[in-house]
Amino acid sequence: MKTRIKELRKANKVSQEELALAVGTTRQTITSIETEKYIASLPLAYRIAKYFKLPIEDVFMLEEEL
Repeated sequence: MKTRIKELRKANKVSQEELALAVGTTRQTITSIETEKYIASLPLAYRIAKYFKLPIEDVFMLEEEL
């Protein structure tokens, strides 16, 4: 699964720590999602998308959709 989290964080000047605190997870989890070592659970993916005020499909993309 591909994500735009890093791109969105940079555009909004948000650190991994700030995002993690806002969505109820750890900085390490955000790092792992960004580097594709971990796939976010649906509830976490929803909270991340909601944080950026985007539909979940604009933040997370299935590989076959690319």
